[in-house]
Amino acid sequence: MSGDYRMKRAYSAASQADGKRVLVDRLWPRGVGREEAALDLWPIDVTPSNELRKWLHAHRDEYAEFEARYNAELDGESQQAALAEVRALHAKHTVTLITAAKDVEHSHVPVLLKRLEEGS
Repeated sequence: MSGDYRMKRAYSAASQADGKRVLVDRLWPRGVGREEAALDLWPIDVTPSNELRKWLHAHRDEYAEFEARYNAELDGESQQAALAEVRALHAKHTVTLITAAKDVEHSHVPVLLKRLEEGS
């Protein structure tokens, strides 16, 4: 039985309701210890490249362009393998996508969540 996908900031306490916790940021969240993070998976290949991450910070008003660029990155072979790994975890558990992003709704996480739910 599969669970839900959820999103949560890395600075919020871990809970049983999170199910499997998957860090979806390329960089480790500042000030969060490994035990505190309580991660089950850190698939770096599902995160935006360093170049794209920096581009987003410089072009906050061009979210649609970021979305297109990130989706193109997610089409890569290693990215597809990492997406499959997260989906396999989701097939048996609730999966909470963990991020340090301040504005989660305008970060890479909604794009990633959509790809995970679409199965491509």
